[in-house]
Amino acid sequence: MNIAVVGLSHRTAPVEVREKLSISDEHIEDSFNALKANDQVLEVSILSTCNRLEIYALVKEQESGVSAIKEFLINHSGLNNDDLFPHLFTFNQTEAVNHLMRVAGGLDSLVLGEGQILSQVKKMVRLGQDHQSIGPIFNRLLTQAVSTGKRVRSETNLGTGAVSISSAAVELAQLKLGQSQGKDELMSLESEDVAVVGAGRMSRLLLQHLQSKGCSTLTLLNRTLNRAETLAADFPGLNVKCKLLDSLDDCLQLSSLIFTSTASETPIIDADRLSKFQRTNVLRLIDIGVPRNIAADVSKVPGYESHDVDDLQEVVTRNQDARQQIALEAESLIEEEAKNFLEWWASLEAVPTINRLRSGLEAIRKEELQKALSRMGPDFSARERKVVEALSKGIINKILHTPVTNLRAPQPSAQRKDSLKIVEALFDLGVSEED
Repeated sequence: MNIAVVGLSHRTAPVEVREKLSISDEHIEDSFNALKANDQVLEVSILSTCNRLEIYALVKEQESGVSAIKEFLINHSGLNNDDLFPHLFTFNQTEAVNHLMRVAGGLDSLVLGEGQILSQVKKMVRLGQDHQSIGPIFNRLLTQAVSTGKRVRSETNLGTGAVSISSAAVELAQLKLGQSQGKDELMSLESEDVAVVGAGRMSRLLLQHLQSKGCSTLTLLNRTLNRAETLAADFPGLNVKCKLLDSLDDCLQLSSLIFTSTASETPIIDADRLSKFQRTNVLRLIDIGVPRNIAADVSKVPGYESHDVDDLQEVVTRNQDARQQIALEAESLIEEEAKNFLEWWASLEAVPTINRLRSGLEAIRKEELQKALSRMGPDFSARERKVVEALSKGIINKILHTPVTNLRAPQPSAQRKDSLKIVEALFDLGVSEED
């Protein structure tokens, strides 16, 4: 068995490729079923965010397992090999485990140390459990990844003041406003006529950061009014006008800054929609949805300035340098946690031998105990029988403790194999071919 991860991220693929690989909640069950249908895939989990799609799998054979995952990605995305494969990365074994720990710790994020990725890894664990696609190996691996992410944030300062995709989007708006005035600095948004499209988690963060950057009034649009009003109620310091998505055209005509973050799988704003409006000032559109909410052709329409998640790199770079040194502290924790998991997994190699050894000694114990009890006669009380049985079990456990501990202890694989062969030969454990 081997652990593999195949995927792409903001580091390897542009948004126009990533959006084709994105797996929505609506299609997650079909994706799990398709992956589990391949006999090479023993356990599998899916991490799908705006900046990455990664398939983690426990496979029978490395090469065949990775090929099966790539075939799934081809079928899911509709891309051909030449368009998709250059953007994919593949990590095996130690590299795969290290990568997952780094992702959970926020070290592989566009925004170094962002907190939202840990929630997304937790969701990956929950989805794997809900769809019964993970077993004992991945349960251990994924829960340890979550623990690693928590440890990085509690034992280093990487999570302190960490920006998110949403806050980076707000800073991008501030930066672009400054640049439009000939200034390379972040400007207050108090004079902007702001609208936010969508009322999910990302929009909640947008409202939080917009408020902190000077915005006092905004329009919140959503498919359902109730959800927008519920979100707005959590921001009593903001004057939020809640409207249905039907009012989007009005906002496109009257607003100066619009953020979009919806679950739509197709663009809700495109060139055709914008071309019917006559604007006297520039409307800045910032899209943090993947798949994108704003079509690429919008940039060709005069009077509109469009940005997507890949454009956030401009503001992220301004904030990264000060966080790099903190990230180095987190790397050592990542290595330690990855090593702990790999040592635990390697120790499972000894489990079949340990089980046969324990079963053999248990059979001897029961046989000898029965002989002893039969010789004691009917005068031996039930209480005395329990005491003798507990004594015999205690002796077996004491005898097994040291060899079992040594067989499962961290050690080179060759050394463990030699020890297992010696134990199997000494106790005549009858190793089968498949073991």
